[in-house]
Amino acid sequence: MEDNSRQSLFENWPGNFPRTGVLITNFQETIPFNDFRVNEGIVLLQRERPDTIGARKMMVSFSAIVALKLTGVEELSVYDQMGFHG
Repeated sequence: MEDNSRQSLFENWPGNFPRTGVLITNFQETIPFNDFRVNEGIVLLQRERPDTIGARKMMVSFSAIVALKLTGVEELSVYDQMGFHG
């Protein structure tokens, strides 16, 4: 996945979708989040609970993103709004 497609995915997140998920980084870190903000090249994630050092927010470069887990139980067709097709 290209950096710009990762950024586009977050920038075009449908308004009716919960802004939640689990981000996997190339640092082998799993980051559950409940909201996010996008800037050029970086996503700012907010965690529901702080990590072991007390941080609730984390900035991650789009180039460090390996995967995004979506925790919703919707049918796959719902994700057509995000540009997916089958």
